[in-house]
Amino acid sequence: MNDRTPAGDYALRYVERLVQLLHRMDCEAVSRVIEIFSKARSSGNTLFFLGNGGSAATAAHFANDMGVCASPEGQVPFRALSLTTNNAFITCLANDFGYETIFVRQLRNLMRPGDVVVGISASGNSPNAVKALEYANDNNGISVAIVGFDGGVMKKIAAHAIHVESEKGEYGPVEDVHMVLDHLISLYLASAKD
Repeated sequence: MNDRTPAGDYALRYVERLVQLLHRMDCEAVSRVIEIFSKARSSGNTLFFLGNGGSAATAAHFANDMGVCASPEGQVPFRALSLTTNNAFITCLANDFGYETIFVRQLRNLMRPGDVVVGISASGNSPNAVKALEYANDNNGISVAIVGFDGGVMKKIAAHAIHVESEKGEYGPVEDVHMVLDHLISLYLASAKD
């Protein structure tokens, strides 16, 4: 006997949960992050995106969208880079200095004053992402946390945060909303005139 929830019912509940999380999003926080990104473009600063697991994929996607979709012909392009995509460098750093350093060591090489470091994490507690935001704070960068659950350490230490408040362990819905934020922000900035 199959006592599993019918797939259609499960899908409906999942979509309803996403809609609930989206409705609770702090759109003023989103607006502040858009302004920070816009100022970075105007000043020639770089946006660095980072995360682990699913959030690493979101970081790469976000950097792509900022560098391509939000940088149409006729506009000053964004300088955007994901710190999750150079596998040789990441494994070198993890092997030689420890996994918790993989983002800080890249920032040490690349970050300039005024650059924006965007840490993406469902829990907000990933040690390597926390260290990256701390590095930005200590070295004249601008730290941004995009987090879920209770916000974790990253929400507390970031200069700016977008918090998808959710139940602990709700990775799928939180990561889905983080991707919505990627597209919302990049599409808005694609049409914005600096």
